[in-house]
Amino acid sequence: MNLTQLLEIAVKERASDIFIVAGLPAAYRKSGVLVHVDDHRMMPDETEDFLKEIYHLSKDRNMHPLYLNGDDDFSFAIPGLSRFRVSAYKQRGALSAVVRVITFELPSYEELGIPRQIIEFGNLSKGLVLVTGPAGSGKSTTLACVVDYINRMFEKHIITLEDPIEYLHSHKKSIVSQREINVDTASYVTALRASLRQSPDVILLGEMRDYETIDVAMTAAETGHLVISTLHTLGSANTIDRIIDVFPANQQQQISVQLSMVLQAVVSQQLVPAIDGDVIPVFEIMTVTPAIRNMIRENKIPQIDGVVYSSNREDMFSMDSNLLSLVRANRITAETAIAYASNPEMLKKKL
Repeated sequence: MNLTQLLEIAVKERASDIFIVAGLPAAYRKSGVLVHVDDHRMMPDETEDFLKEIYHLSKDRNMHPLYLNGDDDFSFAIPGLSRFRVSAYKQRGALSAVVRVITFELPSYEELGIPRQIIEFGNLSKGLVLVTGPAGSGKSTTLACVVDYINRMFEKHIITLEDPIEYLHSHKKSIVSQREINVDTASYVTALRASLRQSPDVILLGEMRDYETIDVAMTAAETGHLVISTLHTLGSANTIDRIIDVFPANQQQQISVQLSMVLQAVVSQQLVPAIDGDVIPVFEIMTVTPAIRNMIRENKIPQIDGVVYSSNREDMFSMDSNLLSLVRANRITAETAIAYASNPEMLKKKL
């Protein structure tokens, strides 16, 4: 089997990821389950040939950084098939890769099961909106849907800073400038600082990795831009804690005050197995109210989860209430809901 055949199978099966690892048959992940393509265990020279083919498809990208550092991230497209995001790496001395399948056409947010309230955060004119969750939970897709909504509805300049670029946005009502880290610019911080001189209305920041990036992102949100970004956290209080803890102790009080002013919303998401064998996204939405701003400013962050849990607002609900509604709609089992709940004991009582 060659690389093109493997990619075609994965796209046809609507797989999320493809695994090319020495010592194992080629595999893909579909609805959260790993499926081996055949029984043939690939040798290191075979995985290297696959990697060379991937690099060739990516406009003959230089493989030297992979050989030198043992890691490389990039994306490529095959016209008429799909786009792919590649994380190439060394594993026990052999070259391997995990390839994420990204469709050319972004599905509608309704098809994906993303609540309208999240998409409508695109109506905000300034501030910081965070989409959080574990790796592979669909954060990039949620961000892409929000950007697409802004692009269709408003005349704005949207700058996206991604590593690598996943979804390609055509210019609709808005101008969309998409910049790839290490290809179009040196780093997130460099690109973010430069973006403030490029008359942006909306800045999509692929990931807030370190305190320098977070610092510049909060400054951008403070100076009248809408900044949308991601963090690998789950839950609103955890997310706020993570941002504050990144900074040195002597700056944390100042950052709490700044964050209380710029933060507009935190969305947490994860994918859970559905009854029909597919996976389904589950969300928690925290919209920042005056009461929550005070909690952030006064460092009463643990209380925030209680506010979200007891909220009955349309634009603020907990992960567990979303899980409960999916059980009642017969989309997921009660066991699945309890396994993914943030407060399993409380959810058991409600079930």
